[in-house]
Amino acid sequence: MAATNQHQLPLVTFLVSACIAIGFAAGVAVGVQPLLMGLAVVVILALTYFFASFSQAVLVLLIVRSSVDIFSQLQIPSALAIGIDILTLMYVTKLLLEHKKVHTDSFWWFFAVWILTQALWVVLLPLGGLGLDGAYLVDSLREWVRLFSWLMIYLLVMQLKDQVEPSVMLSQLLLGLVPPITLALLQMFLPSILPPLLSGTDARIKGTFGHPNSFATYLLLFISLTWWKLGEAKNRLPWVLLLGVLSMFFVSTKALFSLMMLAIFVLVLILPRLNLLKLIGGILFLMFVIGLFASTPFGQERLSSLGNTPLLNPDIDISRAILLAQGDNNSFNWRLSQWTYLMEQWQEYPLFGFGLGLSIHVSTNKLLPHNDYIRALVEGGIVGFTTYILFFFAQGVRLWSIIKSPLTVASQRSLCLVLLAFLLAVPVGMITENIWSHTTMFFYWWTILAIAGWQWKPRTTIS
Repeated sequence: MAATNQHQLPLVTFLVSACIAIGFAAGVAVGVQPLLMGLAVVVILALTYFFASFSQAVLVLLIVRSSVDIFSQLQIPSALAIGIDILTLMYVTKLLLEHKKVHTDSFWWFFAVWILTQALWVVLLPLGGLGLDGAYLVDSLREWVRLFSWLMIYLLVMQLKDQVEPSVMLSQLLLGLVPPITLALLQMFLPSILPPLLSGTDARIKGTFGHPNSFATYLLLFISLTWWKLGEAKNRLPWVLLLGVLSMFFVSTKALFSLMMLAIFVLVLILPRLNLLKLIGGILFLMFVIGLFASTPFGQERLSSLGNTPLLNPDIDISRAILLAQGDNNSFNWRLSQWTYLMEQWQEYPLFGFGLGLSIHVSTNKLLPHNDYIRALVEGGIVGFTTYILFFFAQGVRLWSIIKSPLTVASQRSLCLVLLAFLLAVPVGMITENIWSHTTMFFYWWTILAIAGWQWKPRTTIS
C-alpha cells in the first residue's frame, strides 16, 4: 500500500499542479481576487497531501497543534480544529466508499454517544429549557464543536492503526515539544526581543500557549510520556535529561495547582510497586520540582498567600474570605467568592443548568469558574454533572481494561499505568483550575489514549 502510494505520488502531483495552473489562469481571466485564489490553492494542496500521504499528514497535524494556541485571537486554533474535523470525516467517508475497514474501539463508541448526549443542551437552549436562552446558541454550539473535535482526533489517530508502530508514533509526538519549549526559553532568558503576542505573562512562561496554566497541564502530560519512555529505554540518560528540562519549564509556569497534580501523579505511580528505590526517586523528584517553585519570589508569594485563606487559617471562614476577596488580591479567596455566587445561581436551574459552555455568562466577572465541577454543575445541572463524572470514570475503565487484557504487552501496560496516574491527577487540578478548557492538552490526551488501545507487538526495549 505504501509503495503504491509512493509510485502514484508523482503522477498525482503533476495532475494537481496542472489543474491548479489552469484554474489560476482562468481565475485571473475572469477577475477573481488573488487572495481567494491563493486560499483555494492552499486548500487543494493540503487535501492532496493529506490523502496521498495520510500517515505523514496526520503526524504533521499532531506536531503543529502545540504551536497554534498563542494565535487564538486570529482564530487559528478553531480553524485548525474544524479543518481536522472535515478531513477526518472525508477520510472516513473515503474508506467507507472503498469498502475498507474504519478502525474504532469500544471506548470510541462510548465517546461518540457521550458527545451526542452533550448536544441535548444545545437543543434545549433555544427551546427555553435552560437558564439562558437562544441568544447564546452560538457560544453553546462552539463549545459542542470543540468537544466534537476531540472525538474526531481520536477517530483520526485510530486510522493509523496497523500503519505506524505505536512506540514510534509516541516518540514522534515528542517533536511537538520543540516549538513551545523554544519559545519558552526565549520568554525566560530573552523576553525583550519578543513581540507582545509571543511574550510571557507576569514573570510566567506560557510557550506557544494562551495561558501559563494551559502550558503546565500540557507539560505534565508530556512529563508522563517521558516518564514512561524512561522506564522502557535501554539508554536512559537522554530521557532523564528531557525529564529534567520539562520539569524546569513546568515549574516556570508557576501554576500552583499543577504541583498538586504532580504529587498525585507521582504517588499513584510509585504506590502499586513501592520499594525503597522508587520511594526515594519519587520524593527526590517532588522535592526538586517544589524546591524550584519555592525558590522564586512568585512561588513564595503564592505559597504564603495560602495562609490568608480558610484552607490554612482557622480564623478565616468562607464568609470572611468572600469579603476579603474584594480587596486582598488573593486568588483563592476570589475563587471562593465566585464559586459561592455560581452555586447560588445553579440552584435556580438545578436539573439542566444554564447551557453548554455558558458558565462564563453566568459569572459576575465574566470568567470561567476555576473549578470544573462547579462549571459542569452550572452548565449542565445535575444531569450534565452526572454525565461529566461518568465520562472520566469511563476513561479510567478503558485504561484498566487494557492493563488487565491478556493481549496487552509489557510496554503497553506500563504506558497505561502512567496514563492512569495522569488521569487521576486531572480531577485534583480541576478543583481550582479550568482544565476542561485546556484544549491542546486534551488533544494530545486523546491521541495517546487512542494509541494505547492499539494492538502492540512485543518489544524488548525502547531506545
